[in-house]
Amino acid sequence: MKFIDDFKKFISKGNVVNLAVGVAMGAAFNNIVTSLVNDIIMPPLGKVLSGVDFSELFINLSSHKYATLADAKKAGVATINYGLFLNNVLRFLIIALTLFFIVRAYTRLVELAEFRDKAAKEAKNPDKKECPFCLSDVLFNASRCPACTSFFETGESKK
Repeated sequence: MKFIDDFKKFISKGNVVNLAVGVAMGAAFNNIVTSLVNDIIMPPLGKVLSGVDFSELFINLSSHKYATLADAKKAGVATINYGLFLNNVLRFLIIALTLFFIVRAYTRLVELAEFRDKAAKEAKNPDKKECPFCLSDVLFNASRCPACTSFFETGESKK
């Protein structure tokens, strides 16, 4: 019953819980991003494009003419709805760009916090440096790390 033991290990590691939390957070975040795109970004973009509605662009595959996509669908006619496809591509690009800016801002904040923490640590210990191998504090003039026993040059400039 190796399979059952492996499954128990999988569940007990928290992978399932982490995945469930990630999916739930993704669903909640999806509502925020969708609202941002639909309610804040798309209206000005529609104004710039002079009110062009891509959703009404379609290719009629029948011999009859229809003024709108709704009329063609009501008649049960086969259509190629390239306008809806363009809307979805545009929406995807806007969402991707929005997420890019959000993740970029978050990453910069994290990097700034790490930089400040490192600067504060160096200010507390000006006579110490960080071992490049195990990241523990070492006296500035030491040639060997007391934690991992790695050798490094003496007289290194402070990081």
